[in-house]
Amino acid sequence: MQKEILFKVLGYIKKYWIYLGISMLMAAFTVALTLYVPILTGEAIDLIIAKGLVDFQGITAVLVKMAIAVALTAAAQWLMNVCNNKMAYGIVRDIRDEAFRKIEVLPLKYIDSHSYGEIVSRVIADVDQFSDGLLMGFTQLFTGVITILGTLVIMLTINIGITAVVVCITPVSFLVANFIAKKTYRMFKLQSETRGEQTALIDEMVGGQRVVQAFGYEEKAMNRFDEINKRLQDCSLKAIFFSSITNPATRFVNSLVYTGVGISGAFFAIQGSISVGTLSCLLTYANQYTKPFNEISGVITELQNALACAGRIFELIEEEPQIPDAENAVELKDVKGNVVLKDVSFSYMPDKKLIQGFHLQVKPGQRVAIVGPTGCGKTTVINLLMRFYDVDGGSIQVENTDIREVTRRSLRASYGMVLQETWLKAGTIRENIAMGKPDAGEEEIIAAAKAAHAHSFIKRLPEGYDTVITEDGGNLSQGQKQLLCITRVMLCQPDMLILDEATSSIDTRTELKIQNAFARLMEGRTSFIVAHRLSTIQEADIILVMRDGNIIEQGNHESLLAQGGFYAELYNSQFAV
Repeated sequence: MQKEILFKVLGYIKKYWIYLGISMLMAAFTVALTLYVPILTGEAIDLIIAKGLVDFQGITAVLVKMAIAVALTAAAQWLMNVCNNKMAYGIVRDIRDEAFRKIEVLPLKYIDSHSYGEIVSRVIADVDQFSDGLLMGFTQLFTGVITILGTLVIMLTINIGITAVVVCITPVSFLVANFIAKKTYRMFKLQSETRGEQTALIDEMVGGQRVVQAFGYEEKAMNRFDEINKRLQDCSLKAIFFSSITNPATRFVNSLVYTGVGISGAFFAIQGSISVGTLSCLLTYANQYTKPFNEISGVITELQNALACAGRIFELIEEEPQIPDAENAVELKDVKGNVVLKDVSFSYMPDKKLIQGFHLQVKPGQRVAIVGPTGCGKTTVINLLMRFYDVDGGSIQVENTDIREVTRRSLRASYGMVLQETWLKAGTIRENIAMGKPDAGEEEIIAAAKAAHAHSFIKRLPEGYDTVITEDGGNLSQGQKQLLCITRVMLCQPDMLILDEATSSIDTRTELKIQNAFARLMEGRTSFIVAHRLSTIQEADIILVMRDGNIIEQGNHESLLAQGGFYAELYNSQFAV
């Protein structure tokens, strides 16, 4: 699993091969200069022969070389870090872009079956964790590996016997690090998943804070949060515990390496095989050789966390997108409003049937009202008309063309939709109204607002149409938000209309005015109206009465009342004295 994720990460790195090349070159240059300094140190020590016998001129020349080497090392490290930052944050940007693009094309069934907070956690928190591990990997892994290899090569040229001691002890460090790494990955993966669960709960509770307080759910919400928080604490502690013992364990092994070099080097020095300066040089190399193991152990820990987070991100990116438009899909043009549903069947869950054998033929300009109890399939019909979901059987045709053979964009552009659930973006009132028609002029926007009876409340806002509202219009009342959504549709003047409880949050007086505005807008346009208040759909040409996904009655208001069936029962229950 980790290898698969690692290969996917490497796929993103390919784009930045120039920065990678420069970084590796600078890493090699840095290591070469760093390894050159101990040689100079050894030379300087050998120039101190005895008291009063010091070659100051030679030492000065060595010190100048050391200063130049240190300065060049600093410059190379700076350039390497610049390249590493470019790579790491460029890769993170690419992954976030791809993740967000995937969210835009995911089928609604995925969005409906996952909490928003959990999805946000993957795109924000998990990518941040991934970037931290990736940056540390680039910064320390290259230099660490090159330092180890370079140190071994130089030590071999100095003394093969001492180098053999180092090589024999080294595998112990790898075994310890590998054992701990396997433990940490599982814990970091669990930590990432639990953090996503916590983010989802926070998003849910903050978004529904009014309802939480209204129903006294605060204590239960706190209990749920405490339970998740406790699990996050437990898995985080375990992850940190296993990752934290990596460094002490490798340091212990590294101390054995240093001790081995010191003892064996002392014997060689006593025998006269090496000088004291050379022994000092070898001890310095032993430190430099073992130091990367400490750093790499920390990098491995971070990489475990990064790979765990990357795995969750790639799960999102690799989710099956919605069925793409057909290769020969056509643009839907000259829409008059002919809509036909032929033997349509659909269910959200395969084992739970919802709509079966649904037939409907709508002529241009007709108003079709859909009524029925909650859960009977009214909104599902709207989802199918807009192709938010594809039918399981049968077909839906617009202008004698199956909607699966036209582009989604042109299909949805043919409808103007106002839902019971409003959605507004953070921005100005003007930007929200003009969302469907960005090139609309000021006069058009104001005319649409007046038609929707929103102009008066907009003018009372601090900056009028330039007033900035928060995400989802948090500083507006529910009725005002719905008026803005209605205004948005009024501006677009679509070919067909879908109104799903469009006036449910508006006061009765304003609703009457909106109904008149809608009546003018619906003239000559095919319209689908979902309503619970039957008084709002009495003028509909066709009223579909649904129950359990089936049309059980069909007709206009008067004929359905005359039948004395389910519609008459619903109508009388609303107006009974």
